[in-house]
Amino acid sequence: MKLLLFYAHDFHFKTAEKGLPDVPDLDLEDGRENAVVIFFHVEEEDQGKRKKVIQKFVKNAKWLCGKFETRTIVLHSFNHLSASKASPVFSHEILKEVVERLKRTEYDVMTTPFGYFNEFTIHVGGESLAKVFKEF
Repeated sequence: MKLLLFYAHDFHFKTAEKGLPDVPDLDLEDGRENAVVIFFHVEEEDQGKRKKVIQKFVKNAKWLCGKFETRTIVLHSFNHLSASKASPVFSHEILKEVVERLKRTEYDVMTTPFGYFNEFTIHVGGESLAKVFKEF
């Protein structure tokens, strides 16, 4: 698992085109302010350590939210952080479980549409912790 975490003053996305042929047709735009934005990449080897990967994903999201006193999170599947890739089905399952766990603890969670390439703008804070890379 690879995570690229940002503290963003502002994040906005718009669907551009499908990356997976079997996802529904969407034309969406949305955004959040004062959010931790996480670009995540699920790797093939994560399939053997599902529980650990989910726990660390959630822990890292909450940790950075705590540093910036926010409960708003944006999750974006970004399969460009490693050559190793899990299947789209497994990656989507991980995403759904992470969202469920975060929402259960009262975080406002937005996901960009899974299986889509998106346009986005992101205004990242200048603090050193506003840009963090994690792998596990």
